[in-house]
Amino acid sequence: MLKSLKIQNYALISLLEINFPSGFSVITGETGAGKSIMLGALSLILGQRSDAKYIKQNEDKCLIEGVFDISSYQLKSFFAQKEWEYDTQTCILRREIWSSGKSRAFINDSPVGLNDLKELGAFLIDIHSQHQNLLLADNHFQLNVLDVLAKNKDLKNEYNSAYKEYNSVKKQFKELKEKINCRTTEEDYIRFQFKQLDEARLRAGEQIELEQEAEMLSNVETIKSGLYGIEQLLSMDETGILSSLKESLHTAQSIRKVYAASEEFSERIETAYLDLKDLAMEIHSQQENLDFNPERLQEVNSRLDLIYSLQKKHHLDSVEALIDLRDSLDKQIRAIDNYDDELSELEKKLNLGLTNVLNIAEKLTGTRKDAAAILEKQLIEKISVLGMPNMRFSAELSQKEHPDSTGKDEVVFLFSANKNGELKPAAQTASGGEISRLMLGIKALIAGATALPAIIFDEIDTGVSGEIADKMGDIMRQTSGNMQVIAITHLPQIAAKGDSQFLVYKKDSATGTESNIRQLSQEERIKEIAQMLSGSKLTDAAIENAKELLKHERK
Repeated sequence: MLKSLKIQNYALISLLEINFPSGFSVITGETGAGKSIMLGALSLILGQRSDAKYIKQNEDKCLIEGVFDISSYQLKSFFAQKEWEYDTQTCILRREIWSSGKSRAFINDSPVGLNDLKELGAFLIDIHSQHQNLLLADNHFQLNVLDVLAKNKDLKNEYNSAYKEYNSVKKQFKELKEKINCRTTEEDYIRFQFKQLDEARLRAGEQIELEQEAEMLSNVETIKSGLYGIEQLLSMDETGILSSLKESLHTAQSIRKVYAASEEFSERIETAYLDLKDLAMEIHSQQENLDFNPERLQEVNSRLDLIYSLQKKHHLDSVEALIDLRDSLDKQIRAIDNYDDELSELEKKLNLGLTNVLNIAEKLTGTRKDAAAILEKQLIEKISVLGMPNMRFSAELSQKEHPDSTGKDEVVFLFSANKNGELKPAAQTASGGEISRLMLGIKALIAGATALPAIIFDEIDTGVSGEIADKMGDIMRQTSGNMQVIAITHLPQIAAKGDSQFLVYKKDSATGTESNIRQLSQEERIKEIAQMLSGSKLTDAAIENAKELLKHERK
């Protein structure tokens, strides 16, 4: 419920702070006193767009702050989802608007966006005015009325889960079909690329090996000449290294009888001699076997040309990257080959999901049909006493071609104010006063079945008076037994039904005219209601009539 409202520097209001009690509160005042201004300010903390022109003249910014009791709203999970600070008792909504056009919004002192205010505001206040007849043409509103009366929340949750799952599979099915269509167009090219890479029989590391072999084959004569030179240095008869080592070995062996250390020298020289002799033989063998092979060089270069052309074509720089591409193409081809099975499996899941959705939707339809019968009966009983004794009302259900997030039902509220009149859509045929009474009745029924936090009726009594106004006041008062009700009214019959009454008035100050509001005492209420009855001239009869109107007790 709305506990308090603070408005500062908005339109004709310098500073206004007001506390609202639970139950039924009425707000009265002369036309133009500022009732609509206060409602406009309240709408700003419920997420409506701002306009700097509403800032009080000569002020830099305006501020609107509402304090709400949320102890029974069960909003903890909602706040957790939004990552807002949560207080189990109180929630504060604040809006600041600067003359520059800048605007900021806060929930419990945390900055938020306008959509956040709107989303939370839907839990906190339901503002109904005489202009809300558009709701009677809104299928979502009408379905919500039936669902509230049907008390089918668990069934709706079950449907929402099934519908969400169905939509998920439907999306997968659609995406796979699109992928198939796209891949089918590219399939020939994908298969061609794979075949080309597969037939290349690429092997990791072969590029480096081939490039080294090509370098070697291109320089055979240089290599042979170098090997010959090494062999000559090692093996020449008199000046070669091997000849010198052999002579050194003989000398070391000849002195070992007289010089023991030469035994070690002999062994080391012999080892070096044998290693170099073996090396010389290997170099000789390789030199003899190393011949220019143009066929092999052409073969190696052809293989490298293939690798280079594949790298250039695919914008890759290694054989390993080409192998990865080949494997990726192979995977795509296998996926294409399996698409039919995957699509068939998804189609089965889609059909099962649709069947499940339709079955639950059928149950929803049943609950709504029962609720429609209840609505028709109870609404006629509640509204017929408001000056429409012959009214007829029907909630007509029809089936949509395809289910959506609400089920398969479309509903139209049909209305006729006359006994023999043709039933037509209420939004098109009912007058402003009839619309107001219909909405009052509907919301009164909803209030009895769900926990609306607060409801504000903004002059929905326009066009009615006397006994009808008295009955409207009774309905509002009965509704306030389930929720906080605030009514802005010009009618004394309705004003007298309130548990508390507030007066909106203008007063002149040194800086200009300002709007204010204050709660009336019992004596002040008598005078205000008498004024509403008699007009500008206050009479004793009006005073007595006002006292009589205020003698009511809550049933």
